[in-house]
Amino acid sequence: MPDFWRNSGFHLLERDAAGRLRVTDDFLRAYYLRPELHPVEESGPAERALHASLMGEPRLAVSEKELKALEDKDVQENYRILLRFRDRLLDAGTVEGAYMALFKGAIDAPPMFVDQLTHVILRNVLDGTEDALRARAAELFWREQKATIRDGHVLLADLETVQMHASGNRYGSIGRLIVEAQGELGAADLDVLERANAGLYWSRESKHDTVVSLTYGRPALDAFARVIELWVAHFLGLQVKVKPIRQIEEARWAWHVGLDAESTAILNELWAGSEVDAGRMRNILALFSLNFDEPVAMRPDIAGRAVYLALSAEDGVVRMKPQNLLLNLPIHEA
Repeated sequence: MPDFWRNSGFHLLERDAAGRLRVTDDFLRAYYLRPELHPVEESGPAERALHASLMGEPRLAVSEKELKALEDKDVQENYRILLRFRDRLLDAGTVEGAYMALFKGAIDAPPMFVDQLTHVILRNVLDGTEDALRARAAELFWREQKATIRDGHVLLADLETVQMHASGNRYGSIGRLIVEAQGELGAADLDVLERANAGLYWSRESKHDTVVSLTYGRPALDAFARVIELWVAHFLGLQVKVKPIRQIEEARWAWHVGLDAESTAILNELWAGSEVDAGRMRNILALFSLNFDEPVAMRPDIAGRAVYLALSAEDGVVRMKPQNLLLNLPIHEA
């Protein structure tokens, strides 16, 4: 059974009886080893002492007086941000609990930390999977993707990887595909994952250098739908069925959830009866219907009806907000 995403921090955590990830000292130590906090040659004695204390006792309370004693004001602020985040983790007890708590008010954690939580939670959700397409599709939840429409096909590649290949005119296969949009879909040198070659993902899972097609009917789109189902079940304990669709047939649908800011805006405007120009409509890359296995779990006024989901690109980039699936579904308040 393949191991994957070894850089997520999953192996530093423990599961509780409910399958959630319990915060451990080793997981906290990994944050103290980040370059923003790890002492460098120029670090003063107070900074070195604080870092050593936290490495020895990761849950140690640190006062504002101690932070102000640090020689570098930037390091002071770095510690404030991280310790506030650490305390959120400790207060919640689990990574999943801390993730949900982040969205119950003003988000005060750096986006990078939110993405890291998403990463490790998905590693937990997908633990034991042998489906490489699910693992690759799950990367959309926390890594921005560059979208290219080529001959009617929706191709997604990791944005950071695309930019790396494009810099200095050094184009790899992904650079040619996404930046120059050359080649036919499925050509071997483009590394587009399909069922037949999906196994190559496991040897390259941390390089983020494969492309997936989210075109209707392609297996990666179905894999993405399965990850959505698992995400909802893990957090909310609800079984849902997610199905890719070509278009929303209902003229006046009951509920929708945008999987990103652009999708939310477009669906809101369409539902309100506003006209959305064709250019913006082309931003929508994929549509889904979501149905609850137990309609009683839904708001009574729309129980049994489909919830529609959309995934879009804005300025050619997909920036998914997976928390929308947890916060905006029409769940019965009881």
